[in-house]
Amino acid sequence: METANSYVLIHGKNISHNTLAGSAVGPHMSIDKLFPALLECFGIILCGYIAGRADIITESQAKGLGNFVSKFALPALLFKNMVLLDFGNVIWAFLWSVLVTKVTVFVLVCVLTLMVASPESRYSKAGLYAIFATQSNDFALGYPIVDALYRSTYPEYLQYIYLVAPVSLMLLNPIGFALCEVQRWRQASHPQHSTAGILGVVVLQNPIVFMVIVGIISHFALGQRIPAVLSEFIDGLANSFGGAALFYLGLTMVGQLRKLTRDTGVALILLITAKLLIMPLVCKDMVDILDVGVNSTSANHTSLSNFAFLYGVFPTAPSVAIYAGHYNMELEVVTSGMVISTFLSAPIMYVSAWLLTIPLMDPTPLVTELENVSFNISIVSLVALVWTIAVMLLSRKFNRLPHLFVLNLFLAQFLVCVSMILWNFLVKQEDNLVGKILTFTLLYGSLYSTYIWTGQMALYRYMQFKYVEWLEYCFCVCRVPFLMVGGLLISGERTETIDSAFFYGRAQVETTIRSVLSQQRNKILTVLPCLNLSSCLWWLFNKDPGRLYLELQFFCAVANYGQGFLSFGIFGLDRHLIILPFKKRLLSLWQSRETEDLSPSAVPEEVRLTCTQFVRYHKDQCVQDIVHTRESVNASTGESFL
Repeated sequence: METANSYVLIHGKNISHNTLAGSAVGPHMSIDKLFPALLECFGIILCGYIAGRADIITESQAKGLGNFVSKFALPALLFKNMVLLDFGNVIWAFLWSVLVTKVTVFVLVCVLTLMVASPESRYSKAGLYAIFATQSNDFALGYPIVDALYRSTYPEYLQYIYLVAPVSLMLLNPIGFALCEVQRWRQASHPQHSTAGILGVVVLQNPIVFMVIVGIISHFALGQRIPAVLSEFIDGLANSFGGAALFYLGLTMVGQLRKLTRDTGVALILLITAKLLIMPLVCKDMVDILDVGVNSTSANHTSLSNFAFLYGVFPTAPSVAIYAGHYNMELEVVTSGMVISTFLSAPIMYVSAWLLTIPLMDPTPLVTELENVSFNISIVSLVALVWTIAVMLLSRKFNRLPHLFVLNLFLAQFLVCVSMILWNFLVKQEDNLVGKILTFTLLYGSLYSTYIWTGQMALYRYMQFKYVEWLEYCFCVCRVPFLMVGGLLISGERTETIDSAFFYGRAQVETTIRSVLSQQRNKILTVLPCLNLSSCLWWLFNKDPGRLYLELQFFCAVANYGQGFLSFGIFGLDRHLIILPFKKRLLSLWQSRETEDLSPSAVPEEVRLTCTQFVRYHKDQCVQDIVHTRESVNASTGESFL
């Protein structure tokens, strides 16, 4: 595979940049469509989470939806695609790479768990942990993302999602199920088991495994087509899977992190590492090793290798939680891990997809692409911060500490996003220098403020001030980052770059280092300042920082302008201000609808006529009879008393 050496001018240095000679055929993935696809998928997941958190859908109803997804929609989807698979266009090296990777990770997790787990739960942990580390959310989450990235460039990659499904569903998962069955029979009071019994339970009672087998047989028996009589029926079930599965995934996330304990934390970290780190790296390396035929000399080899990496990053499937619930084993680790891996996978997939395109991109628009990424993330983060700040103000928590510091941090993050959005428009106007300088001042004054306020929140408990003194202290702290930017404007030399991170050249890099190191006096440096410090030091001490510097710049952009996501996740869904009132409002709307159903127009005609006749002809007499009866009873009671 031929490469061409070139250089890209970024931050005042010529950075070596190797581009593939075969990249002239066009882009290997449509990166612009990835962000909307992620929003679509995780938006549906968020709707499911809100529905479950607000008790719009109860736990029993969620189980019903889960049964529909796992026993009807998914088996139909798998059957359909097993029948329609086109084996003629398949690059088999990819299948063998995924097979070797999944088997390797499965065996590694299984053996290590059997070695270190306690005998009371050794087999169930080995089976479920190995399934957790190898079964990806291929269909509900993976397919829409692959469709967005490769539909216009490599549409044949879409069928690979279904081609690799039998690796887990037919080969590895049954082994994990068998280990769980062994654990169940070992715990039974009268253990009776046989190999045939285990195979029967694992294969025949699992509709997913069963329908994959039937689908592969039907592929050859029906000539790669579904009969017209069954086609519409199967399409209806299969098409219902995507949205229902994502919504169910959101439902299953409610309350799962509360089950996480310190004892299960280590196991969870190791499992997520195996799933989101080891799996994609090994998968990509195996494609590089095994794809040595005709395909290896073309640009398709690189694209296939990148696709293998992205496939490995797909999070754990929600069906693993169903398996754990079915066997009533390891629910805490599996469900918590599913939640964490799903949310971690979104930024990892976005970052990975963008970074994988760097070797294929023309060096010229790289800086512009960095600005576009910052702009896109700022918009979404801004929406999250508006919500979070509103929640903080309405709940009046800012009157207490440390929420006063937290509110200042939110405001700084808000100004960072607003400034980045303004910068994206002003930087294109060559004659608006004053606007650029003012926006830059607001942007980096606010960004430096986020560094400082993070450190101040760690120190508040050691300070003894009255509330008014706290306000004065906050005002003083707010001035520091803007004074630093003011000094930069006076001493720095402005450049012509559109990148806000190098608008004032070397002096800006040195000022960023000072702002980060000022937090070092507070002893908790967080991830965000560390990333920016690493980027600045890398630039200072390397004549040619290399392509990794470009990738680090991307991570810094995501961290700087995506702070609102973390703030929203921690403070945006206040239980007393958001969750409970929302739930009460829905209940009142539901009850009012039930009351409307009992209006005269909704009552049957016979019942309405009977009520009308009673009121018109019998009501007065009934009242008189009741009064007469009550007086008679009172009189008899008085006589008895006397």
